[in-house]
Amino acid sequence: LISLAELSEKEVHDILERAVFWASQKDHELPESLKSLSKPIVCNLFFEPSTRTRFSFEVAAKKLNLHVLNFDYKSSSAQKGETFYDTIRTLESMGVGIAIVRSSEEYLLSEIADKIKTTSLINAGAGMSEHPTQALLDMLTIKEEFGSFKGLKVSIIGDVKHSRVARSSLHALHRFGAKVSLCGPDIFIPDNSAFPFKMDVLDLETALNSADIVMLLRIQNERHNISLGHYREQFGLTSSRVQLMQPHARIMHPAPFNRGVEIDDELVESERSLIFKQVANGVAVRMAVLERAFNLK
Repeated sequence: LISLAELSEKEVHDILERAVFWASQKDHELPESLKSLSKPIVCNLFFEPSTRTRFSFEVAAKKLNLHVLNFDYKSSSAQKGETFYDTIRTLESMGVGIAIVRSSEEYLLSEIADKIKTTSLINAGAGMSEHPTQALLDMLTIKEEFGSFKGLKVSIIGDVKHSRVARSSLHALHRFGAKVSLCGPDIFIPDNSAFPFKMDVLDLETALNSADIVMLLRIQNERHNISLGHYREQFGLTSSRVQLMQPHARIMHPAPFNRGVEIDDELVESERSLIFKQVANGVAVRMAVLERAFNLK
């Protein structure tokens, strides 16, 4: 529909009549041919770029036979000054059951959660604070590989200070009994006051040699400026440095990764790498998260 001026009075009347019909229907009363319209609706609201998380949620929703809407920030009313709360309330009023949100703002969801009554909110990455489903898929990957978290040694190498992935994973792994250590340039290491538990900061050789899992983090050039070549020389997992790892140790990375910076190209899909296993597990985890939100069981 482009313009009401293009419609005859009859066409307008027909549309309104049909709208009355739909407003009166209950899910169980829908014609069999239109049963799909009763499926819950999921909306991906990504205010930041994403490949893995956004499409992982979309694939998960479609596997659960849910309707998916993809929010386009550049063409949304947010560009006209609409607040995030009003965007969510608008979607809630339309019957959207779940809003999956990624934003650079840290507390966007928590600030409105009590005001939203019928739409479930899922954090798909908030500022530098949290990325809960990434932590969950990392835990699933580790559990599949090692069977347990207790006593596992995990070295997180890279930009820990600015990583929402690291913050979520640190808390989760610590809670389940893993020993987590950090490694990276001083500017990338948060002080211990940022966490309710103490973490060791290791040099690169010790971090690689002592770990069951080496978890690499992306250099976030959008947040700061650092020489990628210098970082690779000092902290990159190169083909020669990988020999420092124990034979059973595995490599993880939440991605996107900078090939030839945090990790050499040939290591990304090596036998030691769990990187694409993490991606695959992301769909399963997000199906479980959506199922929980909708209580589909």
